[in-house]
Amino acid sequence: MSTLTRWEPVREMMTLREAMDRLFDDAFTRPINMGAVSAMPAIDMYQNEDDLIVKASLPGLTKDDVDITVTDGVLTLRGEYKNNEDDNGASYHIREQRYGVFERSISLPTDVEVDKAKAEFENGILTITLPKAEAVKPKLISIKAK
Repeated sequence: MSTLTRWEPVREMMTLREAMDRLFDDAFTRPINMGAVSAMPAIDMYQNEDDLIVKASLPGLTKDDVDITVTDGVLTLRGEYKNNEDDNGASYHIREQRYGVFERSISLPTDVEVDKAKAEFENGILTITLPKAEAVKPKLISIKAK
C-alpha cells in the first residue's frame, strides 16, 4: 500500500530560504583564502596642512623588502611576502598567512613634492610623508583696513 503525503508549499519555501541563508553565510563570513587573493597591504592615507601621510601595514617585512615610487600623482608600493617554511607535505587545516608578490597603487589627492618625501619603517608599519606642493597649500591673505 502506498502512502499519500500532503504537499505543504510553505515548508518548501522555508527550506529554500534556509538554503539561501546558508549560502550567504558561507560566502560572506568565512575567512578569505589568502592563497587565491594577492596579499594587499592595509593602507591609511590622511593629510594635514603641510603633508600627505600614507601608512601601510606590512608585518614581517623589512625596509629592503618594499619599493616605493611616485609617478604622475600615483603612489605605488611593491614587495613580496616570502614563505620561509618548508611544508614537507603538510596538510593545512587553516592557512591565512600572506605569501607572494604584492603591488598597491593609490592616486594621490593633491600634488606633492616627491624630492622631499620621507619614508620610515617601524614595527611593521611603513609611514610615507609626502610634503604638499607649495601651489596647493592654503595661503593666508592679509586684509588692510582703510
